[in-house]
Amino acid sequence: MATAYANVNHDILNWARQRAQLSAAVLAKKLQVTEAKIRDWESGDLSPTFNQAKKFAKQTRIPFGYLFLAAPPREQSLPLPDLRTVDNEHRGQASAELRDIINIAQQRQEWFLEYAKDNGFDELPFAGKYTIQSSVEEIVGDMRSVLGLPAHPSRGSWQDYFRDLVNGLEAVGILVMRQSNLGHHTRTFSVSEFRGFVLFDTTAPVIFINQADAPSARLFTLIHEASHIWIGESGISDASPATQYKQEVLCNAVAAEFLVPQEEFEEYWVEHEDWQQNIPTLKSHFHVSRWVIARRAQSLGKISLNQYRRYIAVLKAEYQQRETGGSDGPSYYRYKPGQISKRFARSIISEAMSGRVLYRDAGRLLGVKPGNITKLAKELGL
Repeated sequence: MATAYANVNHDILNWARQRAQLSAAVLAKKLQVTEAKIRDWESGDLSPTFNQAKKFAKQTRIPFGYLFLAAPPREQSLPLPDLRTVDNEHRGQASAELRDIINIAQQRQEWFLEYAKDNGFDELPFAGKYTIQSSVEEIVGDMRSVLGLPAHPSRGSWQDYFRDLVNGLEAVGILVMRQSNLGHHTRTFSVSEFRGFVLFDTTAPVIFINQADAPSARLFTLIHEASHIWIGESGISDASPATQYKQEVLCNAVAAEFLVPQEEFEEYWVEHEDWQQNIPTLKSHFHVSRWVIARRAQSLGKISLNQYRRYIAVLKAEYQQRETGGSDGPSYYRYKPGQISKRFARSIISEAMSGRVLYRDAGRLLGVKPGNITKLAKELGL
């Protein structure tokens, strides 16, 4: 029996692979073919079989029919401002994973807005209280006042500080969501693509943190994204220290001053031959991570951007080495509510248990099977 080949558009193959941010080598491994064959398909020298074409569409996360279009489809623009940069240039096309998680976060926010309306929730007085023309000191002062926090913790680790900040933000009405993938390791978020985003709203603003990032970096991202809510602007961020976007410059400055006040930092900084000798003392004093201290040193001109990047590369390598070593973490049902915002999870699970929301709909928004909602409820003490 003759092999049936698919008369696909080779330009679509190339577009789909790049859209999925897969190298030819990685895609070849997934499809169990050679890298050379992928290249031949994309050049038009060879055609995949129908079975190979179906697998190609699945791995690049596009409808099978797209492979036969005359030209790549025109995708809708992102539904919120894209403030990510590479070498001061706009990053351009977003991955399917980024688009999907924004869509999921929007659906959760839309549900919570209806819930808030039905329950008579007030608008948050601090949401959009300031603008990009406001001073860093004004915004930082108001954030600390709203959250009831001093300039910095007097005890505890930076991990404790992060947890307290997340709980504090949720307590004042912000939904904080944290995920590293779309439910499977094959759809992990890229840290080089984005670190977080904000869906602004005066009643139910959402902060999303890319949990695939090193834990020590998430502290800065959390406050950076919170700053977006105070200035009333949505956006996708990579928190780059080299950004030229005014919103990002301001939010970077707010996060830096909030976590490590300049005046105290200057008091403790010593001009050593090796600047890194300052890290232990400053880290201990401010109860933040080494990453945050290095970021503050760079923002205040104590070290160069290259020195900062080299140091961060070392921290990333250390984190990745620890991750590959493997460890027994908390149970799935223990960390799931934090992924999707405990405030959101408590609300929708309570509605489901009272019969006002179908378990099927609640499970879809929570990202769990309907039968497992009771396990989440137990973890949340409901």
